[in-house]
Amino acid sequence: MVFRRLKTHSTSSDFAPLAAVATAMVSICWGASVAKTLFPVIGPAGTTALRLGLAAAILCGVFRVWRQPLDRRMLRAALPYGVALGCMNLLFYFSIQRIPLGIALATEFTGPLAVATFASRRRVDLAWIGLAVAGLALLLPLDVSHQAIDPVGVLLALAAGVFWGAYILLGKRAGEALGAAAPAYGMTVGALVALPFGVAQAGATLLQPHVLAIALVVAVFSSAIPYSLEMFALRRLPTKSFGILTSGEPAVGALAGVLLLGEMLSPPQWLGIAAIVGATIGTTLTAGPNKPVVSEA
Repeated sequence: MVFRRLKTHSTSSDFAPLAAVATAMVSICWGASVAKTLFPVIGPAGTTALRLGLAAAILCGVFRVWRQPLDRRMLRAALPYGVALGCMNLLFYFSIQRIPLGIALATEFTGPLAVATFASRRRVDLAWIGLAVAGLALLLPLDVSHQAIDPVGVLLALAAGVFWGAYILLGKRAGEALGAAAPAYGMTVGALVALPFGVAQAGATLLQPHVLAIALVVAVFSSAIPYSLEMFALRRLPTKSFGILTSGEPAVGALAGVLLLGEMLSPPQWLGIAAIVGATIGTTLTAGPNKPVVSEA
């Protein structure tokens, strides 16, 4: 009887972090799908500004950041970290205005994938880069058919990936200087980066009650919930396991795009997403002890 209880407890303990990561991915992709419905009203810049601003307010309240005044060292860590976060979100939302969610996520994933591989000269890492490039080639607008992808949208997603890579590199320094409250400071700076663009694009429409209500849903499901779930999972899963699980986010995003937004993809595009997911999983599996693993932004 005791053995059975221990076994049941162990199984449920092992399942909980896996379920947390899966729920976080679904939450992020669902939040991005809801965010897209705001684009006709306040545009991607306005949506970004509201999402980051509301998420910052939530996180600042959770961590009670006012208890510790900012010093120069904290500012030097928070500013570049937050700028990378703000630019990453702005560019990503501008990209999903033009291209399907799954393709944008897969393209953006090349940023953290590059961070995880370019520092290494091992042949196996070059193979993963090659697989990711092949996957990206399948997503690029190489034809003029009705299924061709907007090249500007692809470039915006690639640029978002660059800032995602910078966000990962700067995140370590921010975490050391700011502790667990680093995302709260980063979201605040990111919101300040996005705010001028949001005001220029949407103006007073940002303050309409129904817009704020939908933006609050986006902020909760794209930031507050997944951040909490991922922190729970990271404390209970090996880094590699966490990286492998989150590598499936482009596929989850593609499914969310099909089911919630009607964004149908061609077989080559699905194959391209699968190749990038495979490259990310491979990079995570073969990562050395000092190499960064793709992590959620």
